[in-house]
Amino acid sequence: MTDRLLSVAEVAERLGTWEESGERFPRRLVEERRIAYVKVGRYVRIRESVIEAYIAANTVQPRRRGSGLRGVAA
Repeated sequence: MTDRLLSVAEVAERLGTWEESGERFPRRLVEERRIAYVKVGRYVRIRESVIEAYIAANTVQPRRRGSGLRGVAA
């Protein structure tokens, strides 16, 4: 299975930011070098696996009951 190269608009849709900010959020991730990207001529493309890794790395797991952190705001 090959790793698809996604356009910035496709990445925004995958991240769920298209409705609010269009391409701004993925472009900011690229500008700040927070995700890897590929330049194809003048176009920016982002590998599907990079987006999956970004989502996994930024996923917050729920706390377990009895963790001892009662009363602490997130």
